[in-house]
Amino acid sequence: MNMNRRHLLGSAAAGAALIGAGRTAEARPLCSMLPARWDETYDVVVVGCGGAGMAAAIKAADQGAKVVILERLAFPGGNTQLAQGQMNAADPVRQPRQGIKDSWELHAKQTLAAGDFRGRPDRVETLCKNAYGAVTWLESLGMKFRDDVFQMFGGLYPRAHQPVEPKGKGYTQVLLKALKDRNVPILRNIRVTDIIRDTPTSGDVRGVCCQTKDGERYIRARRAVVLAAGGFSANQHLRELHDPRIAGLGTDNLPNKLAGEVMMAAVRVGGYLVGMDFIQSTPGAPAGKKMKIILNTKVAESIYVDKRGNRIVDEGTRRDRIRDAVLGTPERYAYTVVDNETYESYNSAVHSSVEEGIKIGEAWTAPTIRELAVKMGVDPDGLEKTIDRYNNVLVKNRKDPDFGKDPRNLYKRIEKGPFWACYTGMTVHHTMGGLDCNTKAQVLDWQGCVIPRLYAAGEITGGIHGTNRVGGNALLDCMVYGQIAGTNAGQEKAA
Repeated sequence: MNMNRRHLLGSAAAGAALIGAGRTAEARPLCSMLPARWDETYDVVVVGCGGAGMAAAIKAADQGAKVVILERLAFPGGNTQLAQGQMNAADPVRQPRQGIKDSWELHAKQTLAAGDFRGRPDRVETLCKNAYGAVTWLESLGMKFRDDVFQMFGGLYPRAHQPVEPKGKGYTQVLLKALKDRNVPILRNIRVTDIIRDTPTSGDVRGVCCQTKDGERYIRARRAVVLAAGGFSANQHLRELHDPRIAGLGTDNLPNKLAGEVMMAAVRVGGYLVGMDFIQSTPGAPAGKKMKIILNTKVAESIYVDKRGNRIVDEGTRRDRIRDAVLGTPERYAYTVVDNETYESYNSAVHSSVEEGIKIGEAWTAPTIRELAVKMGVDPDGLEKTIDRYNNVLVKNRKDPDFGKDPRNLYKRIEKGPFWACYTGMTVHHTMGGLDCNTKAQVLDWQGCVIPRLYAAGEITGGIHGTNRVGGNALLDCMVYGQIAGTNAGQEKAA
């Protein structure tokens, strides 16, 4: 009998159709997902009240849409409020004043290279082209950035914009005020479990199914649904499934064992996932320690050392290389050291965390490097030798023969006491993988086709950052693609 592979597959498909059809020989049509009734109706439904979700809701409201935000937690802000706050952009105003030459093209080129060219060029180009526009849009809403830019940890170039308000507080305050001005409601303690499409694999997206304290609710979206529920760093099973190397690490994201469920709800209506193995870790509390203390933001003014006092990496390199250097020490953690001039340049949130860390023995300060090393439990001779070499060889000559730190980041000696240090372990910080989308922020299926009326923005998406996200590009991603998603969703024709 000639049973080739195609014949076997055809027979199997026919058999499956017969099983699904019961007594008839014809396959049943796909069932409708539409509920018997909708509990509420809006034009645009935004899932998630972090930076991307708030940006999307504001822009959708500006299109004249009636908008609602559904937030799983009891408070708005998401992981944006925990962010360090820096946002990258080639800036035609600030950078020339500092003698910095930049362009969106250079930003895009560096972003693609930093992700090992695994990001989609068109999405990266859109991100970087619209970066400065995101800065000015936020400023138009009342956001205040400092007058200078700098190269932040993992940022690779001096284009990071620092808000005047510490951490992500400036973003959330400004965006929440804009939402209030536009009368956009935020429904809290709402868990979105399913996305409603005409059928699971065809037709338009019509709304969402939610779980609330009062039971199940169906919320209709006449124009579109925007997904902005964040990544899956807080989901230990999912993150370790995709990258077993991070087993045992904590996360600096908000607690959420169900992180990723909105993303998976999109998969059930045809969404396709890309880059799920690309997971980023950044400095935080080592295993067994309590606090995430950050003294490494300014890469030109800090160094990483191990327990022997030896410097371990170029402080301005990619985040994945810094992760590997820190986890490659025998202790699987390191320390960050700065002088008082750098410490004083940090904001009140950093100072508060360091002060609390000193109380519990996870940060230290001392008038001399030797006394600091003793308090840290680091070899005093080794740390003194490292600091002396850094100041009098590397900075003096503007050359780093040890790790290749860029000369532009070798202008600052670590010499003005008192000196400060903290633990630098690694915590899971960002998931670069997620829903595949196009430059219009529309969610795509496995064939690259648009799922009608479904948009996504922020960390729930993939395909931008590749294997390694550039520091300062996450908030940018939220603001640029949040605006794009909200604008396009708000312009959909009501159905």
